[in-house]
Amino acid sequence: MSQHPQTIFDSVAFDDAQQALARVQAIYNAGVAHLRQGLQDFVNQADVPQRELPRCRAFYPFVRLQNKSVAHAASANHRLSYGFVSGAGVFETTLTNPDLFAHYYQQQFELLLQNHDITLTVGVSDTPIPVHFSLAENDHVEGQLNPPRRARLPDVFDLPDLMGMDDAIANGDHDVLPEGTKPLALFTAPRVDYSLHRLRHYTGTSPYSFQNFVLLTNYQFYIDEFVALSKAMMQDPACAYIGFIEPGNVLTPRVNLSPDEQAFLEQVAHGQPGTPPARLPQMSAYHLVRADRGGISLVNIGVGPSNAKTMTDHIAVLRPYAWIMLGHCAGLRNSQVLGDYVLAHGYVREDHVLDEELPLWVPIPPLAEIQIALAQAVADVTQLEGAELKRILRTGTVASTDNRNWELLPFFGERSTPAKRFSQSRAIALDMESATVAANGFRFRVPYGTLLCVSDKPLHGEIKLPGMANDFYRERVSQHLEIGMLALEKLRAAGESLHSRKLRSFNEVAFQ
Repeated sequence: MSQHPQTIFDSVAFDDAQQALARVQAIYNAGVAHLRQGLQDFVNQADVPQRELPRCRAFYPFVRLQNKSVAHAASANHRLSYGFVSGAGVFETTLTNPDLFAHYYQQQFELLLQNHDITLTVGVSDTPIPVHFSLAENDHVEGQLNPPRRARLPDVFDLPDLMGMDDAIANGDHDVLPEGTKPLALFTAPRVDYSLHRLRHYTGTSPYSFQNFVLLTNYQFYIDEFVALSKAMMQDPACAYIGFIEPGNVLTPRVNLSPDEQAFLEQVAHGQPGTPPARLPQMSAYHLVRADRGGISLVNIGVGPSNAKTMTDHIAVLRPYAWIMLGHCAGLRNSQVLGDYVLAHGYVREDHVLDEELPLWVPIPPLAEIQIALAQAVADVTQLEGAELKRILRTGTVASTDNRNWELLPFFGERSTPAKRFSQSRAIALDMESATVAANGFRFRVPYGTLLCVSDKPLHGEIKLPGMANDFYRERVSQHLEIGMLALEKLRAAGESLHSRKLRSFNEVAFQ
C-alpha cells in the first residue's frame, strides 16, 4: 500500500474553531491531492501490469468531542436548537469539502466549544475517500480509460460504497458503533459527497452556487420569470444580490461590484468561466447570489413526488435555512376560483416515495415561521387584508398523490376512493409534490412550506384547457413568484428564530 500525505497528521485537540477548521482543510486537501495524482498516474501508466499497480488511498478527516457532563457551559447559547450534544459520551463525524462548508463547519465548531467548554479533536478517519469524490469540478480524467482499464480501478482505488452513504442517522435508524461513538451530524462525509455530485449532474450548476433559501417549482414558466427578473436586478447597483448564476455556471454579475463582492462571486461560481449547456439538465437550478449566501436558489424539480424526493435528498446536505414549494394544484372546493392561493398547513401523503424512510403515522406539522412569512407575503404583494385576503388565500390540508391521472379512476361521488379520503381529510387542494417536499424537510430538519395556486377544479368540471391555462399562467406566475421571493426575504430577516425545535428529535445530532 502506497504512503500518502495524510500519514503525517496526528489527531490534535483544539479549543479554537478556526484552527480546527484549518486542520480539517489540511487533511482533506492532502488526501484529495494524493488521489488526484494517483488517478492521473493510473491513466498515464496504461501499460503497467496489474500486479505492479500500488494501492492508492486517502481518508476523510474527522472531528470528535468527548463530553463528560449533561450540563451545558455557563456561556452556552440557549437560543438555538442546535450546536450542542444531548448528553455525555463520545461524538464524532467525518467531514468533506471544507472549503465549500467552511462557514458552516466553523459555526458548528464554535457553538460546540461555547456550549460545552471542551476541546475538539481533529484527525484522519478510517473512512476512505472514493476516488470519484476527489475529482475537481469538471475534472473527468477517468473518462479517458477504456473499459478493461476502468475495470481495474477497484484494484487500486476505493470506489463509492453504498453501505456508508445511507440516511440512517437522519431517519433515526443508525446503529451506535461498538465503542459507543455517537454521530455529530446528520450526514457522513461519503453521503454528502454523493449528493454534491448528484447536484452537479441534475441541476447543471456547482454546489458552490446554491444559496441558503430555496424555491422549488415544477413549471418552466416560473424559471423564465425568475431569469428575467434576476437579470433586470443585476442592472441595479443598489441591489443586495450580487450575481445571478444559470446552468452551465453562466454568471451575470451585478453592476458596480466592490472588489470583495467580485472575489466572493468568483468563489461561488467556483472559478469556472461558464458555458451555456447544449440542453437543459434534468432539474435545472438558478441562483440569485448574496455575499452572505443568503440569496435564493430556484430549482425546477419537474413533475412528481419522486423528483421532489430526489432533489430535496441532495439539497439537504447543503443545510439550507428553508425551502418552499411554489406550484399549481387542483382546487377541491367549489368556492375556490382559478388563481386562488392555497397555504398548506397539513398534508395527506399519498405520494408513497417516503413510506420506507418516514412512516405515515408521523405527522408533518406546519411551521409557524414559514406560515406567517408566506401569509404576510401574499398580503403585501396583493395589497389585500381581512376578508378580501381570505377570499384569495385559503389555509388548509393539501393532498399529494403519485397518480397524475387520478381523475380517470372510477368515480362514484364522494364515497369513492380517492375522493372519500380527500373529503375525510378536509383537503382543499391536490398536487403531486408538496407532501414530499414537506416530509423531506421534516426528515432532514430543514424548515419547509408550500404555497400553491389553483389551476383547475376537476371535481367541479373545470379542467385545464389550453386557452384558459395560457391566460391563467400569464396572470399569476409573476405574482406567485414575487410572493415566494418576498417570503424568503422575510425569513432571512428573521435570523436564528427560523430553526425550530419542533424539527429536532430526543437525541439529536449537534450540527445544524
